[in-house]
Amino acid sequence: MAENTKTQKKNWFKGLQAEFKKVVWPDKKTLARQTTAVVAVSVVLGAVIAVIDVILRYGIDFLVK
Repeated sequence: MAENTKTQKKNWFKGLQAEFKKVVWPDKKTLARQTTAVVAVSVVLGAVIAVIDVILRYGIDFLVK
């Protein structure tokens, strides 16, 4: 039973290693562009959510009072 588990672990790690060899890592320029895009979209989305939150808060306060 222990040998079977060890064999399964070895096969899993060999498969994992094979998959990592297939990964195409981006170059620095592409990585910088994509990182900038993610940060920009996150900031814009955060601002949109904040504006919607403020509008809903004032709307609910207006209806409750």
